[in-house]
Amino acid sequence: MNTASTAKAAAATTPKAIAGIGASAGGLQALEQFLSHTPVDTGLAWIIVQHLDPTQKAMLAELLQRATGMKVQQATQGMPLSANQVYVIPPNTELRVHNGALKLTTPKEARGLRLPVNILFQSLADTLADNAIGVILSGMGSDGTLGAQAIKAAGGLVAVQQPESAQFDSMPQGAIASGCVDIIAEAAQLPARILSAIAQMQLNTVQPLAAQMAPAAQQIENAPQQLAPDSALQQIITRLQSHTRHDFSLYKTSTMQRRIERRMAIHNLDSMQHYADFLADNPQENELLFKELLIGVTQFFRDTAVWDYLTDSALPALLQHSSETALRAWCIGCSTGEEAYSLAITFCQLLQQQPQLRRFSLKIFASDLSPDAIARARRGQYPLTISEHVSAEQLQQFFIRHDSYYQIKQHIRDMVLFAQHDVILDPPFTRQDLIICRNLLIYFDTLLQRRLLPLLHYSLRRNGILLLGSSETIGRSQNLFQPLQAKLRLYSRKDPLAHSVRNLPVHSFPPLSILAKEHPVPTHKTPSPPSDNLQTAADQVLLQVYAPAAVVLNSAGDIVYISGRTGKYLEPAAGKANWNFHAMVREGLRAPLALALQQAQSKAAPLQLHRLPLDADNSMQVDVTVQALQEPAALQGMTMVVFRDVAAPQQTDATSGMDFSLAAIQQQYLDEIQTLREETRSSKEELQSSNEELQSTNEELQSTNEELTTSKEEMQSMNEELQTINTELQAKLDDLALAQSDLQNTLNSVEIAILFLDQQLNVRRYTDRAANIINLRESDLGRPLSDLTSSLQYPSLHEDALDTLRTLKFSEKQIPTTDERWFSVRIMPYRRLDNVIDGVVITLVDISATKKLEAALREKSRS
Repeated sequence: MNTASTAKAAAATTPKAIAGIGASAGGLQALEQFLSHTPVDTGLAWIIVQHLDPTQKAMLAELLQRATGMKVQQATQGMPLSANQVYVIPPNTELRVHNGALKLTTPKEARGLRLPVNILFQSLADTLADNAIGVILSGMGSDGTLGAQAIKAAGGLVAVQQPESAQFDSMPQGAIASGCVDIIAEAAQLPARILSAIAQMQLNTVQPLAAQMAPAAQQIENAPQQLAPDSALQQIITRLQSHTRHDFSLYKTSTMQRRIERRMAIHNLDSMQHYADFLADNPQENELLFKELLIGVTQFFRDTAVWDYLTDSALPALLQHSSETALRAWCIGCSTGEEAYSLAITFCQLLQQQPQLRRFSLKIFASDLSPDAIARARRGQYPLTISEHVSAEQLQQFFIRHDSYYQIKQHIRDMVLFAQHDVILDPPFTRQDLIICRNLLIYFDTLLQRRLLPLLHYSLRRNGILLLGSSETIGRSQNLFQPLQAKLRLYSRKDPLAHSVRNLPVHSFPPLSILAKEHPVPTHKTPSPPSDNLQTAADQVLLQVYAPAAVVLNSAGDIVYISGRTGKYLEPAAGKANWNFHAMVREGLRAPLALALQQAQSKAAPLQLHRLPLDADNSMQVDVTVQALQEPAALQGMTMVVFRDVAAPQQTDATSGMDFSLAAIQQQYLDEIQTLREETRSSKEELQSSNEELQSTNEELQSTNEELTTSKEEMQSMNEELQTINTELQAKLDDLALAQSDLQNTLNSVEIAILFLDQQLNVRRYTDRAANIINLRESDLGRPLSDLTSSLQYPSLHEDALDTLRTLKFSEKQIPTTDERWFSVRIMPYRRLDNVIDGVVITLVDISATKKLEAALREKSRS
């Protein structure tokens, strides 16, 4: 065969996609139904993983071969995958796919909780991405759920048996609850649904993306792709935005189209316009598409080299150069929280390793677009399989183990604040020391990436750290960040030059919102009509230039009017525009003014505060007057705050500050606080004593619970294995019953009388013809041959049978009967398949006609 034909033959056997099928207890019937309805020429390779007893030889391949015309074989190490073939996992192995071949490994656990379906699905997702297919059939436990999530995140297809049709519905139910399932149907219907979805996705892929694009926006390199206003894709994006408020127009169009095509394939729609129309008629599909577009791929301590560098170098350096003891971090696109909790655990371990850093604290803001992901992150519950990524020491120190999941401990949970947040639309979290934004930018187009990086720069404090994903870089933003470890995608914030600052596209937040976020603050002042009166004009100038700075507040503390220059005393807060007085007032004035505003509401006279410091060194001070306004009617219920600068005090007057009324207020608050502290201390001591007793009891219960959990897992695993063995044995019994029926019908159909005897020459089995010669009934099974009567004139039959059993020699004689018939009686040993002699077989062939002919010929020869 030449090279070209060899390559053609190899290509013909290469599968166009690989489907992993997971099942557990009760899965044999579902597997048979699935394979019996699967065409033999799909072009796919099918890999079956079932929970098997590691100590028993499996018969799964032989049993499944009856249900399909495809070749079914047990997997071996390095076996290449071919199209239109079925591969079955051997006992006591873990099965993966690597470079188009099967890879077998021995499980770490000798028995007990194993998750072979998750392992196979994860390898399919890593190797094949959107060509991976995961199928979950009947089974107990939750195996397959994490693997299905990995396939979904990689763009593959996930199908699940309808729980109502499964003998055991735990595995299908777990996958459905995770929200990653594309197809739910009975086992017999799944193959057709899967093949239809694959064919539809391939058809949609063939359609050129340019058909969805505006003609004028095709040839600008590195520019975002512009959609025609009336294109189907733009209709989908607009409808999705109106339903969820989130704007996907600046996501990569290829990613958008691939995810939409998956939904089209599931609904068997052949064009994007048909899907846009389908969205209009089915509002619930908008939510499903929204979830499809949110790609949640995460795990604890992803890329361990990154976390090692953070622990050993980046975080210690950040803490040593920080002027603040309370650090802030922002985890963007946190998904279900693993990344944020990984940072919290890393920070706690760093403080344990370096006690001199324990004065520092860390608050983590974790945000994501998906409300479902945020809800799961807030619960802090993760499956037992996280033990593959989290060390045993970390699990013991930072998690609480339950029957089927790990719960993050409360002190770690308290370090993280989760929030639903759209980095494109919502204002950013500012003054951050560390920002983690991993594998989010890769889904955005170039324009959005270029605008978000300055936003992240703005959100970081000086020398703050930015961590990106392994496939992301800072691109053209070298003037904003400098690499700490370029290979690990760790960057440090730069302070750009003055001329560069003017060019940063962060003049308003969020930088990419279509609608302006700034709104004018309404005022209650009626504009004065223009006047040519000299006195009126002079009065207005005097008020604006020489009158003290003052503000008028409403009952909620919002500023409704400003007079004079208030810049010394008020400053806008970072983030979204906020005109609340408490948010804008300088930090040194905030506490005393909050008390004064509260007290002024109950006093008719103005409340005076003297010599309040404006800065830390007490070089600038201000007198403040706070007065509740009752008239005129337009100002009723409002409060006026007036600021007057004063000269810096002498050193001896540093302790003077405010009049007696405010000092009395503060003293009253201090006395109440002291009383509350004493009561709290007493309660704390009592609670501490009770807590120690409960802690001791809890430790004992936890130890018992761990032992019971281990036993439960082992029993569950053994139960699944026994269920599988029982199903296989039942199938074998059915085969044996069928074979016995076939044998009985065969024996009765031949015109030969046969008698089977065991080693004691007792009757084991006989045919109907034998019963006509030897007096046999059903009740004679097990009776000795010597006890039976017959029409044969063969008194030495018993002795000849014994002789054959002893010598293993055949015996054949022609014996007459009492009713003048002749039989050829042949006695031979009964040999089992394992070549063991286990009795004798007696056959009786009617030769009466032959004897009559022989007698006639003899008579004729005599005459």
